[in-house]
Amino acid sequence: MTAPTAIDKSDQTRNLILATVAFAISFWAWNLVAPLGVFYASDGQMGLDSTQKSVLVAVPILVGSLGRIVVGVLTPRYGGRVMFTALLLMSAPFVILIAVAGNLKSYPFMLVVGFFLGIAGTSFAAGIPFVSGWFEPSRRGFATGVFGAGMGGTALSAFFTPRFKDWFGYFPTHLLVAVALVAVAVLCWLFMRDAPSWTPNTEPAVPKLVDALKLPVTWQMAFLYAAAFGGFVAFSTYLPTYLNDVYDIHDLKSAGARTAGFAVAAVIARPVGGMLSDKFGPRIVTAVSCGGAALLAVWMITKPDIGSGLAATDFILMAIMMGMGSGSVFAWVAIAAPPARVGAVTGLVGAAGGLGGFFPPLVMGASYDADTHSYTIGLALLVAFAAAATLFTLFVIPKSEAERSRV
Repeated sequence: MTAPTAIDKSDQTRNLILATVAFAISFWAWNLVAPLGVFYASDGQMGLDSTQKSVLVAVPILVGSLGRIVVGVLTPRYGGRVMFTALLLMSAPFVILIAVAGNLKSYPFMLVVGFFLGIAGTSFAAGIPFVSGWFEPSRRGFATGVFGAGMGGTALSAFFTPRFKDWFGYFPTHLLVAVALVAVAVLCWLFMRDAPSWTPNTEPAVPKLVDALKLPVTWQMAFLYAAAFGGFVAFSTYLPTYLNDVYDIHDLKSAGARTAGFAVAAVIARPVGGMLSDKFGPRIVTAVSCGGAALLAVWMITKPDIGSGLAATDFILMAIMMGMGSGSVFAWVAIAAPPARVGAVTGLVGAAGGLGGFFPPLVMGASYDADTHSYTIGLALLVAFAAAATLFTLFVIPKSEAERSRV
């Protein structure tokens, strides 16, 4: 989908802002469970062990990941305006049901509703083809990076959800988020427009997915996005639990503020990664981000002191690396994927990124050593995965014609 050369800049800006806001509020909803994970796990609520906590936090990620495949295929057919509106409206009832499950203190009900709450996490796959259609190829790294900053919804959730719970109460907090979803859905329907170049793609969905799966770029970017964005999702959802287990931080607001700082750093870094990719090419930016994440995970294994700020420095730098990598990978997708297959490739790559965030919390919960308050095994696996992604980026992925033309 190539944007026309003569396109209204104000239309570009309006639609980019609306898409980013819709992405942010949907990510807030997607990440509603994690900031309250310690609360749900407490003896007064559900009395969960470390494995049960990690499953509870990870379940919404599953549908939010796999559902991106479906959304990525449907967006070229129905357009971003329809898809954003529908996804926001579909997510709102499950936000309310999460509150109902919490009030009932029912772990099985919470898992079922959390599964469907994952719908909110699929909005990313609607946004990339929508935004790409509005911007010329030379600015798509910037545009997809700005849109990707909507993942800051996790920061909003981490910071405000525990505070809203204290200020307004548990159920009203979820009601506010549900109302926000509906309000943004109305804004999208009224003011969002698909790019002038967009026309409904009515090709059957399965052949499009099969064609996308045949493209090497799909598998290459899926692996890299699982490392970069998957790492971000895993940390932003599991960090409150990690801080509680390793650093004995029990206060939800304190853990939420630290997690929000992590997410904000990644949010700021994501468009930077996209813009640097426009200038220097996505390969070098992706390699730096994955290599940096591997080194920072090694440092994390040593349990840097939290009182002196060393732990915070480690987490923030990790967030910057993962944010830049997330931006650079989708800048790569925008120039390497065939225009007619951007939606399908986006869905598959986005699903891989989400799944990259689904498994680490489960591994962390299963490998946690309660005697030493240590996540050494889980972090060592992160080191290995990030290092492999670095080598893969530098030495395995061949240069495409599009990439060579940008050098």
